[in-house]
Formats: sequence, C-alpha cells, structure tokens
Amino acid sequence: MGATGPTHTAAPARPAGIMALPRPSLRWLPVYLRNLRVWRKLALASIVGNIADPLIVLVAFGYGLGRLLPEVGGVPYILFLAAGSMCMSTMTAASFESLYSAFSRMHVQKTWESLLNAPLELDDIVIAEWLWAATKSLFSGVAIMAVIWTLGISRAPTLPLALGVVVLTGLCFGAIGLCFNALARGYDFFTYYFTLIMTPMIFLSGVYYPVSALPDWLAPVAAALPLAAAVELARPLVIGEWSQDWLRPLATLVGFAASALYLALVLTRRRFAA
Repeated sequence: MGATGPTHTAAPARPAGIMALPRPSLRWLPVYLRNLRVWRKLALASIVGNIADPLIVLVAFGYGLGRLLPEVGGVPYILFLAAGSMCMSTMTAASFESLYSAFSRMHVQKTWESLLNAPLELDDIVIAEWLWAATKSLFSGVAIMAVIWTLGISRAPTLPLALGVVVLTGLCFGAIGLCFNALARGYDFFTYYFTLIMTPMIFLSGVYYPVSALPDWLAPVAAALPLAAAVELARPLVIGEWSQDWLRPLATLVGFAASALYLALVLTRRRFAA
C-alpha cells in the first residue's frame, strides 16, 4: 500500500508575546547593515557632531579649570576629566541614535513598518537598532580616546582596555534610549529625557568631580547610576591603574543594559500591538 503520512509544512513564525523573552537569531544583521550603509553617506558630519561637545569640554575645562585645580584625587585634573569625557561622549552618541534617529526610522519615515513586510520580527529590528546605537557610540568613544592619546593626556598601556567600557556603556544607554523611543509620540518628548535624566546624571556621575564629594545622602544614589559605573570602570584604565573594585560597577552596567533591553522590547511590542 502506497499510503503516505500527513504532509507537514513549516508554520510561519508567530510574533512574540508582549512579555516574551527575546529569541536570538541573526535576522537583525540585514537591518544593522542597512543603517550602516545609510550612515556612511553622512559619516564625517555625524562623527564631528558626536565628538565636538565632549572634546570642547575636555580641552576647555581640562586646560582652563586644570590651571586652578592642579590635581583631583592625586592626578592632574585634565587626566581626571579624560575618562569622564569619554564616557559622556559614548552615552550622548548612543542616546541620540536610539532616540532621534531610531524614532525617525520608526515613526516618521515608517522604515520599521516597511521592514516588517520582510521575514523579520519586531524584535530583530529593535535589536538591530540597539547594536547600531552602540556602534555609533563606539565611534565617538574611540575618537575621544584618540584625542586623549594624541594630546598626550594619557598614553597608559591600560588605555586601550577602556574600549571594553565604551562598548558596555553604548549598549547600556542604547537600550535605555530605546525604552523612551517606544514611549515617544513626538521629538519633543526627548527633551524630558535629556533635561531631567541625562543632564543631572552627567553632574552626579563623577565626570567633573569625584562622586565622594557629594553629600553623604546623595553619594550612594549617584554611585548606582550607569554613567557613574562607566566612569568608575574607565578612570583607572585611563590613568594607568587597575581597579580594585571593578565587579560592582561592571555588574551595574550589565544589569542596566540587560534590563533596559528587555523593557525596550516589551514597550515596543506593546506600541506596535496597539
């Protein structure tokens, strides 16, 4: 008897539930490469825009204020400021990309909706945007690091290891930015993020002065911020030392990055399901 069993066909992938964990795949790669190809047309202007502000801060405050504050924590002020400027530049670049640029592609240009006509899931697009924001921030962090080395502010052998901190910082703030991107209804919404979150964080995270200089009740709060963790990890490497307390700030950065990415996926799924 030539009976054959039932024919099974592959079921189309079902979209993830709103609260589901991300399902790893490489389908984010074409979206990431698309963003890279678009960015290459405006690369020079983008890099200059991302590094101009932190570079001005480093040179103006470092050399200007450094004449009045010869040393902070036993090191020259401009060397103290270098790690903070690098982390601040990384945070700013990741935030701009995951907020304004991602929002333009998602809401204004409807690029995400077009991409969803391909065999992609929303998670693939969000993860591609997250990794792309971290890549953009890496460009800025490397540029500031090159300036630090070129000006002779630091040529410590541990300086290249700070690249790992730059990558983690970009992943962390790229994920946080995508959370706010999922909630935004217009560009004006991002003003709240930059004014109420980023600006206070910059002044509380040890970029310009040690966190220990803050009042006793505020210092523990400031030390728990992701930018403070990044600065705490990067500063010893820029100075040329090995941190004795690297596990806590590393866990803080990784924890913020992982939890913010999951929250960004949940909020974005909810937005598109509405």
